[in-house]
Amino acid sequence: MDKVAILGAGIAGYGAAQRLEAEGLKPVVYEKMDYPGGLCASHERPGGFVFDDGPHISFTKEDRIQELFAENVNNEYESVSVLANNHWRGHWIKHPAQCNLHGLPTDLLVDILRDFIEARQTEPKDPANYAEWLVSAFGKTFAETFPMQYGLKFHTTTADNMSLDWLGPRLYVPELEQVLRGALSPETESVHYIKTMRYPTHGGYVSYLRPFIDGSDIRLDHEVSKVDTSAKTLHFKNGETASYDHIVSSMPLPDLIPMISNAPADVVAAAGRLTCSSVVLINVGIDREDISDHLWTYFYDDDYMITRISFPHMQSPECTPPGVGSIQAEIYFSKKYRPLDKEPDALIEPAISDLRRCGLIKDSDNIVFSEATLLPYANVIFDLERADALACVQQYLKENGIFYCGRFADWDYIWSDQSFISGENAAQGLLDKLSS
Repeated sequence: MDKVAILGAGIAGYGAAQRLEAEGLKPVVYEKMDYPGGLCASHERPGGFVFDDGPHISFTKEDRIQELFAENVNNEYESVSVLANNHWRGHWIKHPAQCNLHGLPTDLLVDILRDFIEARQTEPKDPANYAEWLVSAFGKTFAETFPMQYGLKFHTTTADNMSLDWLGPRLYVPELEQVLRGALSPETESVHYIKTMRYPTHGGYVSYLRPFIDGSDIRLDHEVSKVDTSAKTLHFKNGETASYDHIVSSMPLPDLIPMISNAPADVVAAAGRLTCSSVVLINVGIDREDISDHLWTYFYDDDYMITRISFPHMQSPECTPPGVGSIQAEIYFSKKYRPLDKEPDALIEPAISDLRRCGLIKDSDNIVFSEATLLPYANVIFDLERADALACVQQYLKENGIFYCGRFADWDYIWSDQSFISGENAAQGLLDKLSS
């Protein structure tokens, strides 16, 4: 039987593994960490807290994936209506802000409406970058005050340095009537692209993968140091080696390519031009559940360190002890555009200070848990170098028979269900090759 190595025990890797196993193959899954799950990992912390590696929810429209995930947790999941809001200079704004301008300062509101109307009356042109698209879609004032400011915090680079390849349904473009109604009244219809979400009742988001993990041949603490494509051998930092016939990799491309023996210099250089953000997660527990009515909040203010927050205890009551609430705050960095120049723990107090300043943590609250966690890979940055660099790298992998999948191998802004399907598709590509 062909030896198939899957690099990475995240949701994409297990999308590939279960597809191959369905056809009788027995892949070996190699994971550099001492725990499985990749970006979908969940961690039990002292005191009965569960925190995921970043906010994860399941809102897939694919019935097959919905049923599969539900079966994997024995149908023990929470169904929650999605409510999100925004914080800007002391104002709490319903999400998305472009449809919910009521209560903003009058002068700002007038400028936003004037620019929005002018933008709709202007002959549309093909935007060269994200900044031009924002101005065309929302007008200059709103674009510069809200999405450009948030984007700089989240993507760590300016909107004029970003392409449009990542947008999809993420930014809703309203009709003029919706903008006017939202400016005149606080009562507006929900137009968010997510209405409801599911989350495992027990064990955090990684529980959706638990049956796959438990049934797989997984080797933890196996960080790849070299891929010898001539000898078809994997070398690991723990000193072990393993032979393979085929590879399905969910490893981040900037990590994988330099490890491949004799990879051409231009391909290595292209992989080095691929840019992503990292994130410091500040996980906090307080002795109160009624922190917010919203599942997550976006922070536009440039004097707030935090970019986005979510509330794990609202996703499942099993994520915290009884009567206790939890907050996960995200702070973004990138090696290229905004380097992290301090230890993650040094960000705990500034993040808590932000949460106090906006009123989510009160003076009377008792903080019962706090920690900082650094994730080197958070989101793909769709800067203007991405497309050409990615085409070069992925063409090389295809030519050398290396199948790839997942957010940081597809180098795309894909959600967890899409990552799982990406793994299935990579496995199917291998199965097609074996049957040809």
